[in-house]
Amino acid sequence: MQTYILMTKLSPELARQTKQRAEIGREWLEQVKKKCPEVRFLDHYALLGPYDFLDIYEAPDAETAAKVSMISLANGALQAESWTAIPYKRFLELAKEI
Repeated sequence: MQTYILMTKLSPELARQTKQRAEIGREWLEQVKKKCPEVRFLDHYALLGPYDFLDIYEAPDAETAAKVSMISLANGALQAESWTAIPYKRFLELAKEI
């Protein structure tokens, strides 16, 4: 499984629904689990900055990671990006090969 980082920026309309945030988040997670059952979430953070949320998850491939981003966009995210994450130790191993 590959590790991915999902960076999400909510639409202004969705961002205003702070009291419903837990319910909206649960519904989003249920959709991801239903449509991408192989995805395993490792951590979730709310952010104060250019993005609203950061999710760390594992997926078998880039296509599945793209589906996670698309589910976010279909549920009111203004922006959703899935980035590949390489464990630091592995990064150092790769750097030695350069």
